[in-house]
Amino acid sequence: MDSFEFNKIAGAVLAGLVALLGISILTDMAFTPHKPDKPAYIIEGVVEEVVDAGPVDSEKPIAFYLASATAEKGEAVFKKCAACHNAASGGANGIGPNLYGVVGAPHASHAGFSYSDALLAMKGQPWTWEELSKWLKSPKAYAPGNKMSFAGLSKPDERAAVMVWLNQQSASPLPIPAAPAEEPAAEAPTDEAATDDAAPAEEAAPAEAAAEPVA
Repeated sequence: MDSFEFNKIAGAVLAGLVALLGISILTDMAFTPHKPDKPAYIIEGVVEEVVDAGPVDSEKPIAFYLASATAEKGEAVFKKCAACHNAASGGANGIGPNLYGVVGAPHASHAGFSYSDALLAMKGQPWTWEELSKWLKSPKAYAPGNKMSFAGLSKPDERAAVMVWLNQQSASPLPIPAAPAEEPAAEAPTDEAATDDAAPAEEAAPAEAAAEPVA
C-alpha cells in the first residue's frame, strides 16, 4: 500500500470520528432534560419531614435527679466503671483511683495514684454533687487532657444513681441535696382582666390619631 492510499484511509477514519463526535454533541444538546423551576403537579399527602431538634439543653439540675435516685440502680450502673475502679474501703488503685469516699473529697487526693496534669490543676477543689455530675457526664470535656478514656454517662438519672451509691461507700456520707422547687406555671389572664387591659388602649386611640398629622 502506497502513502496515497494510506492517507485516504486515515482521512476517512478521521472524518468518521469527527462525524460521530458532532452527532454526539448535537444529540446531547437536543435531548438534555431541563428540570422546571416548579413541579408541574404536587402529589397530595407527601409532606416534607421537619426534624425538631428540641430544646438546646433540657437537662434539669442534678439535685432533681438525686431526689429520686436509688443506690441499687447506682450499683448496677457502676459496673460500667468497675473495670478501672473499685470503691471498697482500703481497696487498691486500678487503672483509675479507688473511689471510696470520693463524694465531697478534694480532686486528685487519693494516695498512691498518679493523676494527670489536668486533674492536678484542680487539686484541692471538692468533688461536689455538681462537679461529679459534670465529670461523669464527660470526663474529656470536664478536664481536657486527663487520662480517663471512658466516654461518660449521658443520662442524668444514671449519673445521679451512681453518685448516690458512691456516697454510701464512705465513712461520712453527705446528705442528699433537696430537689429544686419547680417554678409555678403562669396563669392565663381571665376575661375580666383582658377587658380591663383593652379599655385603656381604646381610650388612647384618639390621641394616637391626633398625633399622626405631625409626621
